[in-house]
Amino acid sequence: MKKRRKKKIFLDYASATPVDPRVFAVMKPFFKERYANPSTVYEDGVLIKQSIEGFRKNIAEILGGHSDEIIFTSSGTESCNIALRGIFQSAQKLIPRPHIITSAIEHPAVLETIKNLEQFGAKVSYLPVDKNGEISINDFKKELTKDTVLVSIEYANGEVGVIEPIREISKTIRQFKMSKKSLKKFPYFHTDASQAANFLSLKVSELGVDLMTLDASKIYGPKGSGVLYLKRGTDISPIIFGGGQEDGLRSGTENVAAIAGMSKALSLTLEKRKDENKRMTALRNFCIESIQKKFPNAILNGPSENRLPNNVNFCFPGINGEFAVIKLDSLGVQASSASSCRTLKENSSSYVVEALQNGNKKCGELSLRFTFGRKSKKSDVMALLDALGKFVSK
Repeated sequence: MKKRRKKKIFLDYASATPVDPRVFAVMKPFFKERYANPSTVYEDGVLIKQSIEGFRKNIAEILGGHSDEIIFTSSGTESCNIALRGIFQSAQKLIPRPHIITSAIEHPAVLETIKNLEQFGAKVSYLPVDKNGEISINDFKKELTKDTVLVSIEYANGEVGVIEPIREISKTIRQFKMSKKSLKKFPYFHTDASQAANFLSLKVSELGVDLMTLDASKIYGPKGSGVLYLKRGTDISPIIFGGGQEDGLRSGTENVAAIAGMSKALSLTLEKRKDENKRMTALRNFCIESIQKKFPNAILNGPSENRLPNNVNFCFPGINGEFAVIKLDSLGVQASSASSCRTLKENSSSYVVEALQNGNKKCGELSLRFTFGRKSKKSDVMALLDALGKFVSK
C-alpha cells in the first residue's frame, strides 16, 4: 500500500498560489468544448474571440483603463520583456543610446532583461535603496536626463515586501516632462505589479503609469497567464512576430483558458482585497512579533509599516538560507530564501536583501521569507515557530 504523503504547511504564496476553484470553473470549457481558434471567421471562432474581448473589457474596468490597453501574455516575465524591450527598441530610432532607470532590487524578469539591453546600447541607472528597500525620490530626480526613455520600478517587492512610492515617481516624471528637458513622450513609466495585485489598488490613473505588468499565478489564477497594461499612445515595438494577435504586439494563438482564468482571478482578488488585507496584516504582525520574541538575534528585512500584508523576511544569524529551506521542508513547512526565479542561478543568495543598507553584507545568505495566502492561519505561524526552534539558535 502506497504511503500517504503528509500534508505540509505552505508559506510561499509570493512564489505561487493555488488556482481558485471558481477560476478553474471558468477555464474548463475552453479546454475541450470551446476550443476553436479565435482568429478564424466561422461562428465558433468568432464566439471565442468575443469571449476574449469580454475578458479584456473586465480587466480594463478593474484597472480603470480601456480594452485596447490590455495585452494578454504568457506570464509576468513575458509582460516585462515586451514592455522593456519594446520601449527600448522604439526609442532607439530616435535616441542612439536610450537611458533606462530602474532599482537594484527589481525582480529578475526586469533586471536580467535590462542587463541584456545594455549589450545592445542601453545606458542604465540602478537606483540604490535604503535599509527598508525604498528608493529615494531625490536620487531618482538626479538620474533623469534628456535621454531617459523608460523608468521601471516595481510596485511592491516580493522578497522583503516594501511598497515603493509609485505615485511620487509618476508625479516626478510628469514634472520632468513639463520642464521640456526630454522628448515630450519620454520617459515612459513601467511598474511590475505582480506582487501588489492581491493587496493594493491597480487603478492606472491613480498610479500614473504607462505600462503595468500582472501575473495570474500570483493571484490564484493559472500559471502561464499574464497581462501587460499599455497606455494608449505609448510608442512601443513588438518583440514577438507572427499572426499579429494582441494588436500586433504579442503574436501567437491566444491561450483562451488562461485568459479566462486571469480575468476571473483578478475579479475575485478585487472582491477579497479589503478583508484579506486586514486579516493578513494581523497575521503578518503576529508572525514578526513572535519571531522577534523567540529569536532576539533575528533581523527583520524590509520595513515594519510600508509593507505588503502577507510578507515576512528575516535574517537568522548562524544559518544558511538554502539549508534552512530544506530543513523546514523536512519539518513540514515550505518557505523560501530568495525569489523562486533566482534559485535556478548558481548563486541563490538574495541580492534584494544584500542591497538593503542594514550593515550586514552576509544577510542575503542567511535570510528566510515567509509569505501568507488565503488559507494561512495562526496555527501555521505556531508550527513555523516550532520548526525554526529545532535548528535556529535563540
